[in-house]
Amino acid sequence: MVQGLTKRFGEVEALRGIDLEIRRGEIFAFLGPNGAGKTTTLEILEGFRAGSSGEVSVLGTDPSTGGSRWRERVGIMLQESRPEPGLTVGESLELYAGYYSRPRDVQETLTLVGLDERARTPAEHLSGGQQRRLDLALALIGDPELLFLDEPTTGFDPSARRAAWSMLDGLRTLGKTIFLTTHFMDEAQRLADRVAVIADGRIVAEGAPGTLAGRDLEAATISFTLPEGADVLDLPLRPSAIGPDRVVSVRSDSPLADVHTLAGWALPRGIDLPDLDVRRTPLEDVYLELTTGAEER
Repeated sequence: MVQGLTKRFGEVEALRGIDLEIRRGEIFAFLGPNGAGKTTTLEILEGFRAGSSGEVSVLGTDPSTGGSRWRERVGIMLQESRPEPGLTVGESLELYAGYYSRPRDVQETLTLVGLDERARTPAEHLSGGQQRRLDLALALIGDPELLFLDEPTTGFDPSARRAAWSMLDGLRTLGKTIFLTTHFMDEAQRLADRVAVIADGRIVAEGAPGTLAGRDLEAATISFTLPEGADVLDLPLRPSAIGPDRVVSVRSDSPLADVHTLAGWALPRGIDLPDLDVRRTPLEDVYLELTTGAEER
């Protein structure tokens, strides 16, 4: 829980009275451009900095004064880290496991992050994506209630990112709470129960990814390729645009009804629309609209 949090660095006001509430067992995505205050907020929640004013409570404790018992309940994956020199992947996990009273099993944790075959590899020899997996394993080894994950899939290839998403979904089913920062909007859309967007030190929007900033109330776009032989003038819906290769776009306030109308036109004519697609404004577009020019507002 965060209420009225501010942070000043000299004359610079990095945070301007933000409020946040993260619920137990959810994945909460915190989005914002570089310099918006995202990292400062994260460092305060993790106990690495103190705010200038306002109230902060993480697992019922002020993180700036949280002791070892509190830290055992929290796992942290930093945006950048360096491997322990001279240690293998397995030895690194064993070292960190020794800091906790009830750590996870080392081999089980390696398997969870997909590094079980790299246990004997010197950590310094890992690729960038493998290093991020090790960072995640180190955040998990204490079996925390709350995980702070700062850009967790940076450097992952698409396959590894999907695997990481599945793993994080599994952690949610175990009751873990995850505070996630990411620059990948598809990651936030896929994982987060709720998101908050920060810009210029202020929270400018908060809610479920599908409803952020009224996204669910905006018109949808129905698109499909008009088959050869079909005339655009015969369509039962008025196109808003016709692109290359006869790709038709239709703006719709009632997408379900309009798709039904379109199907009623196509089926009796034996027309197939295999690439039919219905989309609302992408989360990335909403994010850019919220954050662009925030300093001017």
